[in-house]
Amino acid sequence: MLIAAAFTLLVFAYSLVSRQLERTLITAPILFTAAGALMLLFPDASSELFLDRKGLLLIAEVGLVMTLFTDASHIGRRSLQDNHKLPVRLLSVGMLLTIFLGAAAAMLCFAGLSWWEAGILAAILAPTDAGLGQVIVNSPRVPARIRQALNVEAGLNDGLAVPFLMLFIALAAAIDDGVGARGVLARFLLEQIGYGSVIGLAIGLGGGLLMGLAQRRQWMSAELGQLAVVAMPLLCILAAEESGASMFIAAFVAGLAAQVGFPKVGRHSVEFTEGWGQLFNFFVFFLFGLLCAGNWHAFTPAILLYAVLSLTVVRMLPVALAVAGIGLSRATVLFIGWFGPRGLASIVLGLVYLEQQTKLPGEETIRLAVMATVLLSVVAHGLSAKPGIARYARSCEALPADAPENAAVDGPAAK
Repeated sequence: MLIAAAFTLLVFAYSLVSRQLERTLITAPILFTAAGALMLLFPDASSELFLDRKGLLLIAEVGLVMTLFTDASHIGRRSLQDNHKLPVRLLSVGMLLTIFLGAAAAMLCFAGLSWWEAGILAAILAPTDAGLGQVIVNSPRVPARIRQALNVEAGLNDGLAVPFLMLFIALAAAIDDGVGARGVLARFLLEQIGYGSVIGLAIGLGGGLLMGLAQRRQWMSAELGQLAVVAMPLLCILAAEESGASMFIAAFVAGLAAQVGFPKVGRHSVEFTEGWGQLFNFFVFFLFGLLCAGNWHAFTPAILLYAVLSLTVVRMLPVALAVAGIGLSRATVLFIGWFGPRGLASIVLGLVYLEQQTKLPGEETIRLAVMATVLLSVVAHGLSAKPGIARYARSCEALPADAPENAAVDGPAAK
């Protein structure tokens, strides 16, 4: 009750001064994370958080399912094609290299991790969070092509990271138990990806076609249409629980499939989640601050080193390799590489991993490394956003009119 009361009062206070705070370097994630950390001053808050862990994990799962469905439903082929395939490079070569380098860095920093445990950590920290860099995505001083690339990347890479995470968890748990990896891989492909994809296709196609029919016949009001959209990812959760499939893969596939019968599904899902999704984000960062405050003493030099590497080399080198050959300036490559913040998706994926209760030897290391990396990202990317925009804008002014950064783009961004 103490956590809920404190959070509600903070949301009310923040809403009163939100416009004033937009003029400062203090972002909403910084504010809510700091406020959550201050809750450690109240002993009852920590005990309340521990007792309600199952509830928090449920909130995290539902939140990620809704996010994956919304992201997938709002991304069409035009968003990828109209941007000269820059997001495709970031989501393919960039994503794979980020996971590989993240795992390699983990093996260098933490002697006790297995390669599969290192892969779990890398997959959790691979997704970027447009919410932490919202000021960048909305800034007209940043070229539209660059803003859209960062936004589309953040909209899709959390969904792409989920299969890697679940696969690494299954393999790590199997090897720790002495089970062969080949059988686990086959079972993972069948149950997690196979069943999940089938469930997503059935719910997305069926739901989208029915919503399209209802709209053409004028059976459905515009306001309540949002509830029908929300029902689809919730159905994915229920169906996945019964079949042993991945609810996250099912929700992501459903969001893509629903566009076939109801192209406006993205607009409806965004309308619903913009308000409630923002509240969910604030709540997660608030609880994240409380968790970090209770574990700050466990952030060893190795943990902090990995956090720095994750936000710099592990992110920036794959970006540089992914965009090589398309003519972007050095300033643009550095800008895209730095502003790949880790936030909500990594927090939720970390909670999802803990819920699996695999009891791996490196679980504590993975948990602390995720916390330290996200905490550093919240502060570093939040404080550097406006100064970074100003410096990058000055670099863009010197670019010729036909520079790749200035290429025209069409269609909405991801988030």
